[in-house]
Amino acid sequence: LCDQLMWLRIRSFFPELNKNPVEGFSAGLIDDDDIYKWEVVIIGPQDTLFEGGFFKAYLTFPYDYPLRPPKMKFITEIWHPNVAKNGDVCISILHEPGEDKFGYEKPEERWLPIHTVETIMISVISMLADPNSDSPANVDAAKEWREDPNGEFKRKVARCVRKSQEMAFD
Repeated sequence: LCDQLMWLRIRSFFPELNKNPVEGFSAGLIDDDDIYKWEVVIIGPQDTLFEGGFFKAYLTFPYDYPLRPPKMKFITEIWHPNVAKNGDVCISILHEPGEDKFGYEKPEERWLPIHTVETIMISVISMLADPNSDSPANVDAAKEWREDPNGEFKRKVARCVRKSQEMAFD
């Protein structure tokens, strides 16, 4: 019964996303037979260095969702302080629920079962627009962002945007 409830909860996101689409991303199943693995495409937000990019990522829901958060991994190369070099997204909303052992995040900033694909995507789009270099997943990108956001950081992001545009229709 519990598995069926999780399956129904995840499945319920589709009609909601179609009925009330959120600007800036699209989402769907990678394989129609696996409700737990989604592909999302985030359109680089306007007035940011990521504008014009098409960044593909996978959103993988755990079998005990919604008690635990999904994992998100960019497949398209992206240079960002909060995205590890392997593509893993590191933001509060996707961190395990409860107390942060380092005391950096409040429990209410971390995963809560009320979050949906929409709230996750809005948080990731916001992260692209406003990186958090205080708690980086990519230390090199965070250093460049802090020290020279319009220099090497901007050049690397521009290269990622161009690559994402070339790969968008593959």
